[in-house]
Amino acid sequence: MSAVNGTQAKNRGVVVAVRGSVIDARFDDRLPPIYALLHAGDKEQIVMEVLAQPDARHVRGIALTTTHGLARGTVVLDTGGPLKAPVGKTILSRMFDVFGNVIDRGAALSDVQWRSVHRPPPPLAQRSTKSEVFETGIKVIDVLMPLERGGKGGLFGGAGVGKTVLLTEMIHNMVAHQDGVSIFCGIGERCREGEELYRGMKESGVLPRMVMLFGQMNEPPGARFRVGLAALTMAEYFRDDEHRSVLLLVDNIFRFIQAGMEVSGLMGQMPSRLGYQPTMGTELSSLEERIANTATGAITSIQAVYVPADDFTDPAAVHTFSHLSASIVLSRKRAGEGLYPAIDPLESNSRMATPDILGERHYRLAQEIRKTLAQYGALKDIISMLGLEQLSPEDRAVVGRARRLERFLTQPFFTTERFTGLKGKMVSVADALDGCERILADEFKDRPESALYMIGAVSEVKGRPPDANPVARTEPTPHAATAAPARGAPTHSPPSTTAAPRSEVPHGTSPHEP
Repeated sequence: MSAVNGTQAKNRGVVVAVRGSVIDARFDDRLPPIYALLHAGDKEQIVMEVLAQPDARHVRGIALTTTHGLARGTVVLDTGGPLKAPVGKTILSRMFDVFGNVIDRGAALSDVQWRSVHRPPPPLAQRSTKSEVFETGIKVIDVLMPLERGGKGGLFGGAGVGKTVLLTEMIHNMVAHQDGVSIFCGIGERCREGEELYRGMKESGVLPRMVMLFGQMNEPPGARFRVGLAALTMAEYFRDDEHRSVLLLVDNIFRFIQAGMEVSGLMGQMPSRLGYQPTMGTELSSLEERIANTATGAITSIQAVYVPADDFTDPAAVHTFSHLSASIVLSRKRAGEGLYPAIDPLESNSRMATPDILGERHYRLAQEIRKTLAQYGALKDIISMLGLEQLSPEDRAVVGRARRLERFLTQPFFTTERFTGLKGKMVSVADALDGCERILADEFKDRPESALYMIGAVSEVKGRPPDANPVARTEPTPHAATAAPARGAPTHSPPSTTAAPRSEVPHGTSPHEP
């Protein structure tokens, strides 16, 4: 690890106290500054970061590694600098830990620079004041909850609803169709999840233009607390030096706050509300404010957000929401109906959804789509009790439009081709808006709903003629390969026997009306 931070200084100290991950050391010659990195142990395998100077001779630091074997009287070496991260073109396709060590069993790094992870955010004079939409190629996101270029989007979802698939698809679209770089930062990740993600990225072919960093959950809180800053340092290199767009994915931002809470408690700080650290707002801002859009490039971030006990008034959730420009909510109910990506269009929102940014046509269509889906949601109880036939002709038309919109907003992903047998689609905003507008105009009311399911642009519907006898057809139309689906990948099971006519129900869905 000594190679990470250059030549060691000759400043030496002695450990005088060890309390778990907190170490006190005495320096008689020169006191190390705040954020200085200290090494100890026979092989310098114990790494500490200075966080406080209690007096003129002592420093107090938090261990970034295990303190096994550390004792009073152990010699401590001052490296003369802070924690640093490697930057350069050669870090692409590699996996790192918080110290910049490669953990993918590959060759050692060459031709890289080392930069401090403690960097200020770009000044206001360098930031771009223009609000731009970050196009993902995913219809439901680009139409209803557009992301901001250089902004932060929160991704809310539990296990098995397609969160990992959605993150992987965003990386694929960013790398394959834009001149950008993707960086994945796992804060408190399970070792199994990190290995699965690495293998999936490698198999899908997007690894050569992305970087992965992990501060695993079995590591000390100091390492988990700093791995996000290391990922941002790499992202800033591609934005400022290479002038490229960067997609930064963070899983999970709550674990960053949780690691800070552990560090604060170990350092003896008085906790604030619900046990959180009193400096939580400052620490989160030091991370989030570095994610910005400048004149030379932009860092766009998608962050998984865990809300403790579904309490949106929790201080961690409140501070996180204040930094987000878009919220994407994944619904387990929609995943069970086979509507992938399983994004809830009514619960999700974006600050970019204004007529000044999107334009009048885009804004009007988005509002009309939300209104139609909301009306359909209000009619579901009536349909389940009385049946679709008891609705007025106007309400039945609304139901038809809403169900066709739901099917059209599904989309086959590139990263799930081998599981579904469906070729992945990347749809432009113009094509997505055109399809929604034509559906709202009842242009496809004579087409079965399944003709709009799992397609790209609406022009693909033309190749599917309407069913002349929808009630008589009883056999399902195969949509998927027989391969086992990935976690969160679309599944195509036959519809329920108590459902509406099969010509009106795409495979993998559970219709609402009896």
